[in-house]
Amino acid sequence: MSVSVVTLNKGRGHHLARLLEGLGRGAPPAEAVIVEMGGDDGPLPDLGFPVRRTHLRRDGLPLAAARNAGRRAASGDVLVYLDVDCIPSATLVSGLAASVAEHDGLICCEIRYLPGAAVSDGWTEAGLDRVGHRHPARRFPEAGVIPAPQPGLFWSLAFAVRAATYDRIGGFDEGFTGYGAEDTDLAFRAAQAGVPVLFAGGMHAFHQHHLSCDPPLQHFSDIVANARRFHRRHGIWPMDGWLDAFAGLGLVAADRAGGLAVLRSPTEAEIAAAQVPADRPF
Repeated sequence: MSVSVVTLNKGRGHHLARLLEGLGRGAPPAEAVIVEMGGDDGPLPDLGFPVRRTHLRRDGLPLAAARNAGRRAASGDVLVYLDVDCIPSATLVSGLAASVAEHDGLICCEIRYLPGAAVSDGWTEAGLDRVGHRHPARRFPEAGVIPAPQPGLFWSLAFAVRAATYDRIGGFDEGFTGYGAEDTDLAFRAAQAGVPVLFAGGMHAFHQHHLSCDPPLQHFSDIVANARRFHRRHGIWPMDGWLDAFAGLGLVAADRAGGLAVLRSPTEAEIAAAQVPADRPF
């Protein structure tokens, strides 16, 4: 089965270079497809396999649409999605491809979160392993695959799926605009179609350090709109930790029994105060 690696980029050229460097150290995929959401046209490295760009000219951070654009541009039987912040371990692409060949599911691998100074020229996988933090809420096997405890634990940072299965599910719902819940919706619809979320062991990706917001106030409007869309479809509120944090700041009503009521938008000062390094996002 041929493998297409798909990643999305908007202004993260340094992170993208590390991702591509990691791909070059492992078993080569058939191709790497970069969906540019910010117009980056810088030179791409020669890695011994095709690396090409496709562009999505839209405002904001259109994650669902960009992932679908990546699927349309990809030719492989297997799709491996990697966020631009991720550096794949040497066994990641081949390991995920083998898992997808054996199991028809949305297959996630473990993520290790890196501190700010972890990735420099001459980095080694062993060095990143020593400093990367595991996520305490997601337990992965040492080898093989296990079912995820529930589809809400699916994460789109690094996952693989058969291209035909992606198409059968319908891909990401582009009605989810911007950031938030589009990946959880994919996992819920996959489960309804009999496609499980699986956790694969023996491989991982490293998440590169960057500033983020906790809670993600910079995506407040997207999260509210997407939470409402998800609730209408699935009957539960996604991103409940973030919605509770918004309520604690007085941005939304705490009681969501009758819907998600917005009380006010976050101020620029609140957004700035919420910025934290994304090297231990839990």
